[in-house]
Amino acid sequence: MRVLITGRHGQVSRELQLSLAQHELLVLGHDQLDLADSAEIRRQVRELRPDLLINAAAHTAVDQAESEAELAFAINATAPGVLAEEAASLNVPLIHYSTDYVFDGSKPAPYHESDTTAPLGVYGQSKLAGEEAIRAIGGQHLILRTSWVYSLHGKNFLLTMQRLLQEREELRVVADQIGAPTWAGSIAQATAQLVQHWQDGRPGNWGTYHLTGLGETSWFGFAEAIAAQLRAQGKPSARLLPIASSEYPTPAKRPLNSRLDCSRLQQEWDIRLVDWHDALLTCLSSPR
Repeated sequence: MRVLITGRHGQVSRELQLSLAQHELLVLGHDQLDLADSAEIRRQVRELRPDLLINAAAHTAVDQAESEAELAFAINATAPGVLAEEAASLNVPLIHYSTDYVFDGSKPAPYHESDTTAPLGVYGQSKLAGEEAIRAIGGQHLILRTSWVYSLHGKNFLLTMQRLLQEREELRVVADQIGAPTWAGSIAQATAQLVQHWQDGRPGNWGTYHLTGLGETSWFGFAEAIAAQLRAQGKPSARLLPIASSEYPTPAKRPLNSRLDCSRLQQEWDIRLVDWHDALLTCLSSPR
């Protein structure tokens, strides 16, 4: 099967290239495909004629998006709609990744797929617009909302904490934002299961689903887990201090509650998700 994956060096894309290695992968990085160029997207898809499209690329710089909204919307909103149109014209599915940032975080419980969206900033607004563009096309698609993605590559909380915990004596980390750290490898493995179910002729319903690590913690709790692993390896680790979001202002406001209820994905597609603690250990023990 020919699988077109947008993004080459992104966290999820790198893991997808491992989990879907048995297929013919057509992986297009920014040098091969500029997602801000709709005409180029159409040309590439029509030329390559894949059996499945996976959009693993996005403008993910949350704070930077506040000052470059036009680019964020081009990549996160317009491009997914164009990909959905091209997928529908080929009569093939599109898998697209979205985010907890489509919600404002004011709900006291985990978010369901049907809950009202209310993004707080440009990044969330552009990702929500991308979702809406895909749904408007009406073709076969899976929109997978995830949260707090990390891996051993790129820029993410895990790698930043590993560095800072070993460089400093004391580290202040936000403790009032709650969510589920999600290893990019878990996202890729779940995606591979979804693809297999579809190939086997036993798919669930197309649509929007939540896909994160199981369980919940704060950024402070995530940092504590990372610090514990450093100490277990005999490495230095800073003393951690919990702080409120108000003590760490950023250009883009973050949702305080990023918890996503993933039960629908498990029920309708028989996807077995992994506890975030276990996924962290698997990630840390995997080859770079």
